[in-house]
Amino acid sequence: MPLSPAGRAFRDARDLLLSHADDLDAAHAAFRWPDVGDHFNWAVDWFDGIAEDNDRVALRITEEDGSEASVTFDALRRQSNRVANWLSACGIGRGDRVMLMLDNRMELWEAMLAIMKIGAVMLPTSVVLGSDDLAERLERAEVRAVIADTADAAKFDALDAELIRIVVGSPRAGWHFFDDADAASDAAPDIEIDSTDPSIIYFTSGTTSRPKMVEHTHLTYPVGHLSTMYWIGVRPGDVHMTISAPGWGKHAWSLFFSPWIAEATVFVYNYSRFDPEALVAQLDRAEVNTFCAPPTVWRMLIQASLEKRPRALRELLSAGEPLNPEVIATIERWWGIQIRDGYGQTELTAVIGNTPGTPLKPGSMGRPLPGNDVVLIDPLTGLEADEGEICLPTAPTRPFNLTPGYVGEPERTAKVEHDGLFHTSDVASRDADGFLTFVGRTDDVFKASDFKVSPFEVESILLTHPAVAEAGVVGAPDDVRLNIVKAYVQLSATAAPDAETARAILAHAREHMPPYMRVRRVEFAELPKTISGKIRRVELRDREIAQAGTRIETEFRESDFRDLKG
Repeated sequence: MPLSPAGRAFRDARDLLLSHADDLDAAHAAFRWPDVGDHFNWAVDWFDGIAEDNDRVALRITEEDGSEASVTFDALRRQSNRVANWLSACGIGRGDRVMLMLDNRMELWEAMLAIMKIGAVMLPTSVVLGSDDLAERLERAEVRAVIADTADAAKFDALDAELIRIVVGSPRAGWHFFDDADAASDAAPDIEIDSTDPSIIYFTSGTTSRPKMVEHTHLTYPVGHLSTMYWIGVRPGDVHMTISAPGWGKHAWSLFFSPWIAEATVFVYNYSRFDPEALVAQLDRAEVNTFCAPPTVWRMLIQASLEKRPRALRELLSAGEPLNPEVIATIERWWGIQIRDGYGQTELTAVIGNTPGTPLKPGSMGRPLPGNDVVLIDPLTGLEADEGEICLPTAPTRPFNLTPGYVGEPERTAKVEHDGLFHTSDVASRDADGFLTFVGRTDDVFKASDFKVSPFEVESILLTHPAVAEAGVVGAPDDVRLNIVKAYVQLSATAAPDAETARAILAHAREHMPPYMRVRRVEFAELPKTISGKIRRVELRDREIAQAGTRIETEFRESDFRDLKG
């Protein structure tokens, strides 16, 4: 099928970005968000338009045992139509919320496209959630239907919510069987939706509070991810891989919207236990061109000393939390490619990034991406500053790729959107060339001896020590300094959790950090994390506050070592 007028407008905007792929300044100056009209359905107006009679591979999934499944764009178009028509026959309609609890398997992508095609709203949900979390989400989101695989379907048995239940994998009593969709018509469903209708809802990871329900429309995510495509640097015909689990915004960013906006192949490698050597072998075998992974994966690759570059790699990226400069430098030395950092939130698409063709500055996450304006606001004065909270102006024009708000929580929406700005709660600094460097969350940054301390900056230095696999830094209350810098350290596999290791880490901090920033207490621990993998520093802070004034038996202090005193 030829592209609709809305689809053509979308393609023109995409092609403009591709034409300036290596020139951020030109792209930022020329790009305008496309006018796709009042009725736009990305799965129909874009995906189906590029997919018809297209025999290139859209999705390729490789398992740990070597088995593989793949599907062409045209086959996926037809199968997602079957699923869409079958979901309608099951009683799911426009505006109904569908909890999607599937791991990285073919049916996940079929269902995501299908749900969009009928104007329903998908709620991608992590498979690690238990029944209690699911019960809360079903109630808060007023979920109409759930799609889960056989293993996870049992979690819903104790829940008395009235749901349309659909199981993937093998039949289950009382559940519709997903495979029955194969018998449905592959004609495109004729359902008109409004561009501003909701299309996807994500629960945030809840690093400091209970998860928020972030809603996106058929514009804010599907069209808004034009900026993400630009940051990734993925091009037509590429093979793209991102390590991300379903249930989190990054999965939709980089394993659904962005690569298919670029007409690239999505490659997925499923594994039960992370093996750096196996991952690099897959990158090479699948001839992956663009690859994105969280900081933890990059650190584990370095620890495994995998210096041989996979043959087809062109672009490397990191997302989730900022990546420390030492890791970037090591990979560049080995593979000859710089890992490019970027910034966004579940509430947004990618808004800041180091882009292809732009020389990197150590530690910087880049500059505002096409279609995005960013200001830094001093929280004390409310004025623009060289260091402050990352904000997006909402007046006179609202950011195209910004969530309409938090579902059912207008007070939370008002808390982040006021004074003509969307407030991200993240702090950054800007240099003379406009490059932005992440400092930390507004509630993570603390003062020690009247100096502001960025946990991320301290953690980045700690990670240059070979004994440190991961670190979480917080302020430990102190009567004299206000706070003492305390590091919770997760050790590398070869390091022992003993006094000798603690002394070495504290000495490393003493050598590489100014006195106000210096780590003066160390505790070895498994770091508390959200289920999306982000460190919950709030738990570490609460622990320090609860035990203020007392010596924590499991920590080591500078004063314990004679050569580190003073």
